[in-house]
Amino acid sequence: MIQRFVNRKRELKLLEREYNSEHPSFIIIYGRRRIGKSELILKFIENKDAVYYLCSTEGDEMNIEELKKRFAEFLNDKNFASVKFESWYSLFSSFVNHKNFPKNKKIIIVFDEFPYLIISNPHIPSIFQKIWDEILRKENIMLILCGSYISIMERKILSKKSPLYGRRTSSFLLNSLDFVYLKEFLPTYSTEELINAWSVVGGVPAYIQKFNAKLRFWENLKNFITKGSYLYEEAEILLREEFREPRNYKLILKAISFGYRSLGKICSFAYLDKSMVSKYLEVLKEVKIIQERIPVTESKRFKGRLYEITDPYFNFWFRFVYPNKVELEAYREDAVLARIKKEFPQYLGYMFELLVEELIRKKYFFKELFFTKIGRQWGRIPKTKETYEIDLVALNELSKEILFAECKWQSKVNARRIVKELAEKAQYVQWHNDKRKESFAIFAKSFSKRINEFEGKKVYCFDLRDLEKLFEKCLNS
Repeated sequence: MIQRFVNRKRELKLLEREYNSEHPSFIIIYGRRRIGKSELILKFIENKDAVYYLCSTEGDEMNIEELKKRFAEFLNDKNFASVKFESWYSLFSSFVNHKNFPKNKKIIIVFDEFPYLIISNPHIPSIFQKIWDEILRKENIMLILCGSYISIMERKILSKKSPLYGRRTSSFLLNSLDFVYLKEFLPTYSTEELINAWSVVGGVPAYIQKFNAKLRFWENLKNFITKGSYLYEEAEILLREEFREPRNYKLILKAISFGYRSLGKICSFAYLDKSMVSKYLEVLKEVKIIQERIPVTESKRFKGRLYEITDPYFNFWFRFVYPNKVELEAYREDAVLARIKKEFPQYLGYMFELLVEELIRKKYFFKELFFTKIGRQWGRIPKTKETYEIDLVALNELSKEILFAECKWQSKVNARRIVKELAEKAQYVQWHNDKRKESFAIFAKSFSKRINEFEGKKVYCFDLRDLEKLFEKCLNS
């Protein structure tokens, strides 16, 4: 299958700016596996003087030996490859002082999967601090350290405790592709089918490319859940690579995917100790698989927090693949697919909420409004034992503006009825009630009738046709 490079304009622009700088550059790029970090870097270094090295866990000696070969090719000196270097420092020193090392242009050196070096040698950050301080920053060099182990990248390279802290000139976490760019991979898909696909694989380029654009969504999904397929195996491979106790992480993620979202309920479902589960949840947050939720109007001291799987691929896999492994291992994918079709609308209702939140956060909607906080809202109705929930609340703590939003994965929605119900729930939200300026939003597949205002307050209505307009605007820009 031909690899497609889609978007990443902002990241490429940042890298080009660093490359064109008159000063040496030290860039750190990190993000979950399969997100497209290597493809981004390879795209950037096209037609540039660069040394790209993919690290291994084989230890310093082997990695130095392999990098030495890359340097020899770059310098066009076979004799350089025959020299024995005892340390990283001596290798880099000899490289930049070589007679063929170009001094009149910026040279890019890329270490892909840099955490592999740290796993083999925990002193690597200190070693590379010395290399940068004493060798590379004195040259016209652009050093790029890239890695998929998010926790290692954040704790060992980016944190204040790291020897490399303060050296970087730029860094960024590479996230999934925005939803609007799925259309470039699946041009024949309707907006509804694209939402289906996003709800299964998210914006991970490596996963999206496993969808065959010539097949409809359900045909692709059957291939996905078939034993031996790439996406069928991927979740377990990632868990084994990332965690030392994958079984316990599986239990926790399964619990959350089945709706057991509080700490206590997760512990009961997984039969694990509370302190142990708390530790696992923190790790899952670090690697961006789950998210911790509190009502958007509450402070960080709020105790009744909930947990959600916000990674679409893991969400789908734990909701529909993992619980059906026995049947899928017996090649009964038709029976499992029928079960998925029955439960998929409910699953999509939740995923549609996540998608809308992402689109609001990334300013695809409400560009004219400024929000300081966006999230879910829930609480107790005063003087009763009943509770209320609102899909999304976005607020501006400075102007006291607040937007209440509901997401309905339904067709021909009655906008007035939904807004009336939403306004009733909004009165229970205790946040500057006497001073705030309220507005409402409804997101749906389609409307029987739209409205622009309710009791003098602004109402926004968005459906799948509005998403189609977003595709056209983004793909033509």
